[in-house]
Amino acid sequence: MATVTRGGALLISSSSSAFLAAHRRHPPRIPFLRCLGLQSNAGGRFLSVVLPLQPPSSLRRRPWCSCVPPTGMAASPEAITSPAPSSTLESPSPSSDPIKDAADGLDIRVGRIIKAWRHPEADSLYVEEVDVGEEEPRTICSGLVNYILLDNLQDIKVIVLANLKPRNMRGIKSYGMLMAASDAPHETVELLIPPEGSVPGERIWFGSEEEKEQQPDAATPNQVQKKKLWESVQPHLKTTDACVAVLGERPMRTSAGVVVCSSLKKANIS
Repeated sequence: MATVTRGGALLISSSSSAFLAAHRRHPPRIPFLRCLGLQSNAGGRFLSVVLPLQPPSSLRRRPWCSCVPPTGMAASPEAITSPAPSSTLESPSPSSDPIKDAADGLDIRVGRIIKAWRHPEADSLYVEEVDVGEEEPRTICSGLVNYILLDNLQDIKVIVLANLKPRNMRGIKSYGMLMAASDAPHETVELLIPPEGSVPGERIWFGSEEEKEQQPDAATPNQVQKKKLWESVQPHLKTTDACVAVLGERPMRTSAGVVVCSSLKKANIS
């Protein structure tokens, strides 16, 4: 709203007829006011109220109404407007870490190899049955023949990436991946080892012990593939000088402690 004085009339602009309706429901108690109704000009719509040429001094000393003009309408040059209230700006939220967000979408679990054997159709592959806390063990194929003896894969705990899309590996469908550290020339490969006391099926996380409660639900295998979550995260997975598996500087954890490898330092993880 805005007030404009023209001759003996006080013009009260309004973006709707709400003011006129209120005027009709509650007529002003000042007897010399007379309402002429809503009118229009270039500045919008206004309510015209006739005042005598010599109103009481109390009305001459102060404006009867002074409000902000209707949004989107040009105010009359003679309009008297009150300043718009200042709004308090909200502090911007801290930016998220896209790599950590992608890692949080991966379903990485503690697993236990129940048994392992050579793939009958592929000389470089083992086939493992792995307990990852589900009703049935998962079948996983791993290209570890050239790096780890078969006897060393029996009844051990491992780290499993569990929400990859199943892959057909020379006639056997693989439902996940065993995670391992390797040196730069990829001549030495060591499986990641969960800490003593870790339970098959527990989902691992990256960061402090308190961050476990902040972990979101894992993405579906289709989402992992479509958003290339593993491809985004894998280059940032390493081992430290203490052989601890980390994402950047965040350690890989289970409730029992941090995940490690046997001896490889500053190694890649895949």
